[in-house]
Amino acid sequence: MQLRTVSATRYITPLREGGSLPAIVEADDDGLYVLKFRGAGQGPRALIAELLAGEMARACGLPVPEIVFAELHPDLARTEPDPEIQDLIRASADLVRGSVGLNLALDYLPGSVTFDPLALQPGAELASRIVWFDAFVSNLDRTARNTNMLVWHGKLWLIDHGAALYFHHDWRDFIDRATSPFALIKDHVLLPFASALDAADVWMTQQLTPERIDAIVQLIPDAWLEDETSFASHAAHRAAYVRYLTHRLAAPRAFFEEAVRARSAHV
Repeated sequence: MQLRTVSATRYITPLREGGSLPAIVEADDDGLYVLKFRGAGQGPRALIAELLAGEMARACGLPVPEIVFAELHPDLARTEPDPEIQDLIRASADLVRGSVGLNLALDYLPGSVTFDPLALQPGAELASRIVWFDAFVSNLDRTARNTNMLVWHGKLWLIDHGAALYFHHDWRDFIDRATSPFALIKDHVLLPFASALDAADVWMTQQLTPERIDAIVQLIPDAWLEDETSFASHAAHRAAYVRYLTHRLAAPRAFFEEAVRARSAHV
């Protein structure tokens, strides 16, 4: 399994509604992307969460814009007048080492609008699979206040998974925490439409095989793992992600049971 790699050639504009100040950039393939900076607040862990959650969602058939690795050169900061953005570009371009930094980007969906449940009501199958998935990856950001979903050409798209998988900010007892429920699923914006959670549980667990999870985890670049000192090697670090995710999928799934309880209370 591989992702494409593009090189950012032009910084266009920041997306200031995002806490980590992502930006729209043009790349050497003439495409436009939403770039997530490695040098932003949560650092590479946010990019790892974006990568793993996004590609696992795609593996389950959920609609996610294409994810690519994005090389960023510090020279892009020269044409940006905002000192904060200059610093962010330089931090994400690995200027200290004098090399091109590797970041993450998602295909930009021009003309897309923020999902509004009053304007578009997804079917029970899709809504249930998204609710199940967000409980699985502990995604904090799919509430009515911040849906992190777009509507583009009449279709729902999932974006912004950088706050998911928050367990990896502290690796102590991570296997024990893999079996924990996700109580915040009660605030999920699609919970009212998720009337097919049992069927979603069957489908999603069939798609998220250990082999598929391992292939996705292997995509994590070495450079994004260097800040973590809990593991003896990058291979051990990746193996810990696989252990957490596969352990979380083992029955009984507390996160799924919690979603069912939240749905029952909501009806």
